[in-house]
Amino acid sequence: MPLPDFLIAGVPKAGTTALHAALAGHPQLFLSKVKEPKFFLSGGPPPTVGGPGDVQTYQEHVWRRADYETLFADAPAGALRGEATPFYLYDLLAHDRIATLIPDVKMIILLRDPVDRAHSNWTHLWIAGLEPEADFLAACHAEEQRKAAHWADFWHYIGMGLYGSQLEHLFQRFARDQVLLLRYRDLRDAPAETLDRVCAFLGVRTGVLTAIPKENVNRHVVEDNGLNRVLRGLLRSGGEFGHRFPVPLRLAARGPLLTLLHRKQGKRPVTTPEERAALLPYFAEDIRLLQDVTGESYDDWLSLDRHARSVQTPLS
Repeated sequence: MPLPDFLIAGVPKAGTTALHAALAGHPQLFLSKVKEPKFFLSGGPPPTVGGPGDVQTYQEHVWRRADYETLFADAPAGALRGEATPFYLYDLLAHDRIATLIPDVKMIILLRDPVDRAHSNWTHLWIAGLEPEADFLAACHAEEQRKAAHWADFWHYIGMGLYGSQLEHLFQRFARDQVLLLRYRDLRDAPAETLDRVCAFLGVRTGVLTAIPKENVNRHVVEDNGLNRVLRGLLRSGGEFGHRFPVPLRLAARGPLLTLLHRKQGKRPVTTPEERAALLPYFAEDIRLLQDVTGESYDDWLSLDRHARSVQTPLS
């Protein structure tokens, strides 16, 4: 049975959903219809405990090899097969599992300024009603406690952004010409050129893909007020116990709560200068390691100047 020829292996909140959607439009590529099957994140059944909503997410893991192979069974003859699970870079054990099963695989990794990535990650969970901490920095400072309680990787706002150590580990298992490193801003600001880089890396025809679909962009604003606290509490309770109920029933119960929580729309919040100044020390040493490991400059990520980093409307 077939296995993937390439993986979009990292990182969350850096445009991976948009890249998956764009590549699916190339006639020489086949992307699994299940986005984020997470197959290489476990060597067997996924955990049964975690943070709010984690257990339901674990139920979605495609962890049996036969089920994973089925994702690629409909690929046209000659098409390159791929999937996108942006947690693969962060999970060091996943590196070993991938190297064992598909050692010649090609990997595409999108990197985003780690402070902005962390904020986008927190915003995603806050808007979903799952993040209990209304203060971004407080949520970051709760990371070690959450890890000890076995909350899933998506809650690791700081750890997920330590790309230098992650890539150092990855390059000990895969040749560098098997890995294409991109920056989030490349996909956002120069989509046609970036998609051509991806296609050339994979060895398929360039000039076919010219735009990035607007995927996974949430325009809702969730304020920290009395009604929203009640709604988020109900959603977290559903996240903790909903896995005991059939999916249609879960969706029927969750839908009206999210509609009410998402009643207000507005501009997506961005990292404040104070938040950046507080978090950058957690990443500075690793950013320097990233530069040593890759030979590329990420000096703009060490800046406190938002305009120098050209933060704009997100892709995802």
